[in-house]
Amino acid sequence: MRTIYVIGIGAGDAEQLTVQAVNAIRQVDVFFVLDKGEAKAELVRLREELLRQYADRPGHRVVHGRDPDRDRSAERYGEAVQDWRSRRADVCERLVLDELADGQVGAFLVWGDPALYDGTIGIVGDIVRRGRVELDWHVVPGISSISALAARHRIGLNQVGGAVQVTTGRRLQTELPDGVDDVVVMLDAHAAFTRLADPDLQIYWGAYVGTPDEILVSGRLGEVSDQIYAARTQAYERKGWIMDSYLLRRRAPAAGGDGT
Repeated sequence: MRTIYVIGIGAGDAEQLTVQAVNAIRQVDVFFVLDKGEAKAELVRLREELLRQYADRPGHRVVHGRDPDRDRSAERYGEAVQDWRSRRADVCERLVLDELADGQVGAFLVWGDPALYDGTIGIVGDIVRRGRVELDWHVVPGISSISALAARHRIGLNQVGGAVQVTTGRRLQTELPDGVDDVVVMLDAHAAFTRLADPDLQIYWGAYVGTPDEILVSGRLGEVSDQIYAARTQAYERKGWIMDSYLLRRRAPAAGGDGT
């Protein structure tokens, strides 16, 4: 029997690891990392820095696999993502079979929380269902980028008695959904906030939250939209990748209500 941990490691700050995550890391023999290419090599280095701080099991190893390319131009988005995840499962299954011996513990380190817009849980579940390798597996929650964003802006995600919707930039329309005053947007590759019709929305935006490159901007959308767009464009050009998210709020918070 092999054991796999899917471990949430927070948004980038090594101090955001939970005690449960650290304890799990200290049990691991083999850490599996999917390499996304030179542009995102920094993400691999950040993971390795976490391991230098917390992975103290004698003889532990880091094994790299090549993350398959994804068809981002496909009109059938859902099918393209499903195909990509299936090919990622192929890579991960081969890594587990080749690099993890019976009785050993392996782990995938996941940015933020594994349950929120990440496919690792689904990939490991797919490997188990295939039945070619017997696994005992566990998920360790992490501090999500949403939690880190709210903390850095010193705000709550919801207003009194209100609902919060979490969505992607691809699904964000020109207006916020009816009955929802607070919307968190993730995976926004095309700056969907620039097409919103209401300039009076409040936006709380952050990129690389929890890392030395952190950028934070907040304010009335009509006043800071161009600033955010310029900041994320420049950051992407400088680093070759960006991880950002933001909260849109229909009503400005009451005076003193958000701690700012």
